[in-house]
Amino acid sequence: MYEEVEMEEGQVGKFQSMVARKWQHLMDQSAPHTVPRWILTLLIVIIYCLRVYFLHGWYIITYGLGIYVLNLLIGFLSPQVDPEAEGPTLPTTRDDEFRPFIRRLPEFKFWYSLTKAFCVAFVMTFFSVFNIPVFWPILLLYFIALFALTMKRQIKHMVKYRYVPFSLGKTRYQGRDDDAPPRGRAAD
Repeated sequence: MYEEVEMEEGQVGKFQSMVARKWQHLMDQSAPHTVPRWILTLLIVIIYCLRVYFLHGWYIITYGLGIYVLNLLIGFLSPQVDPEAEGPTLPTTRDDEFRPFIRRLPEFKFWYSLTKAFCVAFVMTFFSVFNIPVFWPILLLYFIALFALTMKRQIKHMVKYRYVPFSLGKTRYQGRDDDAPPRGRAAD
């Protein structure tokens, strides 16, 4: 489901297949545990940031990582079917009909890609070939400008097509009071 890996023949192929099955099983087990997954990712992000801060380097890796995370965030905030891309359609639904928001990038894949990106970037900080000397404040200004322009465009898109990519959980309905008369019967 997550990555297609071409399997080799023989013992290596069997081992590769066994590892892929175990990894998939682990990912399937972690899917319903949203908060622990995000806490783990936050821990990985903090460790990466501390490593880059204390080593004073690898700013190009961090800049590329930031652009990749921004791309993931746009996919997470975007609807699966973009109203601009599908063009004019015949009216098939009423305007007040409920249509659920379906993301282009589901939460689990967003989490998985984000975590994997930070892990790869962390491993890259162990190789000095990726530590290219740059003036990091310029990269930071570029990233802030890119983030601001991209989010401005995304928010305009959300307002134009009236969708909100977040929900605060399941809607809860108010039950009737025990003192109120039952519906459908006349009060005595």
